[in-house]
Amino acid sequence: MEGFKRLRQICLVAPTIEPVVGDIAAIMGLNICYRDGNVAKYGLENALLPVDTILLEVVAPFQPGTAAGRFIEKTGGRGGYMAIFCCDDPDERGVHANQMGVRTANVIDHAPYHGVQLHPRDCRAAFIEFNHTAGSDNVLGPYPPAGPDWQKSIRKDVTQALTEVEMESPEPEVLATHWGKIIGIVVSESKDGDPELKLPNASFRFVKGAADIMSGLTFQVADIARVRDAAKAKGYAVSDDSFGLGGVTFRLVA
Repeated sequence: MEGFKRLRQICLVAPTIEPVVGDIAAIMGLNICYRDGNVAKYGLENALLPVDTILLEVVAPFQPGTAAGRFIEKTGGRGGYMAIFCCDDPDERGVHANQMGVRTANVIDHAPYHGVQLHPRDCRAAFIEFNHTAGSDNVLGPYPPAGPDWQKSIRKDVTQALTEVEMESPEPEVLATHWGKIIGIVVSESKDGDPELKLPNASFRFVKGAADIMSGLTFQVADIARVRDAAKAKGYAVSDDSFGLGGVTFRLVA
C-alpha cells in the first residue's frame, strides 16, 4: 500500500468555537477559509484555516451527546481530535485498517470527495481519516471540506508551514508502529532519537507521555518573537517558544 499520501488536515476540538479560532487566526496570522454547514448533522460547528496546503480545523459541539463532546470529557480538553490524510484509495486503506482490527467509524461520500474515518479507540490517540477528491491530485486543487476557494485564504507572511505533529504515549514506539501500519509508513528515527513517521509534507514524532494523545503542533514562522508576543497579548503563557491553544501545544520554529 504505497501510493500517494500526504497530511491534508489536522482537526482540533474545543468546548466552543470562539475564542479558539479567532485566537489562532490572530496569533498565527492565518485566515479562516470556510465554515462547513455539513458538520451540523453531527452536532458540531467548525472553521478551517489553511497553513500553506495543510488545513487546520477547529470543531466544537453545540449540542450534547456528540463524539467531540465525549472526546473533550474523556481527555479533559487535551489533545488533537483528528489527523486527516489524502491518498489514492481511502477504501483500500480502510479495509487494511479493518484487517488490523481498527474499526471504521464513519464514511463520508460527498462527490467528488470520499473519506473513511477510523475509530479513535482502535487508532489510539485520535481519529485517523483517509480521503480522496476525484480529479484533484494537485495539493492546491479542489478540496471540498475547505470550501470552494480555500486557496485564496493562504497567508505566509507570519506562519509558513505546519511541519510536525507531536504524539504522546506511555509506549511511543508501540503507538508509532501502530500508526505506521495504519497509514502505510515505516517508522524512522527523528534527529532527537524519537520514533517518527515522515510524510512528504510533515512528520509525526512520538514521545513519552502519560496517555495516548496528539499533544503538539510545530509551525515554521517568519518571526518567532512576533508570534510569541501575539500569544502573550492574547493572555497565553509562553514558554520556550511554545504555548497551549486548542488542547495542544503550539511550537514555533524559524
